Amino acid sequence: MRTNLICSGGLDSVSLAHILADQGVLKRLTSFDYGQRHRKELDYAQACAERLGVAHHVIDMRSIGAALTGSALTDDIAVPDGHYAEDTMKVTVVPNRNAIMLSIAYGISAAQDDDTVATAVHGGDHFIYPDCRPLFTQAFDAMQRAALDGYADIALHTPFVNRSKADIVREGARVDTPFAQTWSCYKGGAQHCGRCGTCVERREAFHLAGIPDLTAYEDPEFWRQAIGRREAV
Repeated sequence: MRTNLICSGGLDSVSLAHILADQGVLKRLTSFDYGQRHRKELDYAQACAERLGVAHHVIDMRSIGAALTGSALTDDIAVPDGHYAEDTMKVTVVPNRNAIMLSIAYGISAAQDDDTVATAVHGGDHFIYPDCRPLFTQAFDAMQRAALDGYADIALHTPFVNRSKADIVREGARVDTPFAQTWSCYKGGAQHCGRCGTCVERREAFHLAGIPDLTAYEDPEFWRQAIGRREAV
């Protein structure tokens, strides 16, 4: 098994990188610069590739990202605070992002003789992001098998698609993933803000997993308020 992992530099994909490296099947990481609010996450992806001794492809998608307007991750729109399940987090959707990235990753894998493309999409993303749901990943796998029929046989590996972020933390801890060397925050400040959806989800995941969270947050207790508001609805 030769695996090309789409890696953002975040907790999920870096954990999966370490899991695949532990299994001896990780061959490369593929990351994307689509004009996101900050490049910190790409620096963490590069550090992950260097740490694990694998190739790292950084694909310049800035011209494409400039056309995918309307998201707080690409435009000058304020990143909302609160839990992912809240309707306000829909503004963080970048339309068709995963489909575009996966298509490119499959092309790289076909050219490099890999047999697997991996992505760390997980169950917690299903509320907001349609291209993180099992229906999408299953359909995309079938589509790519047809697209590469007779040229390459590449499978889509989505081990977390029906699992929670807390599960990812547990699995990542099992292979000594250096969680401090991952970046989740959408805002890209000196520290994780602790307030945006991905920070709240990250903090909650460590709590539910029973794993110490050593992340430095500007607002380390906001997540409790956000979860409390969600449960009260």
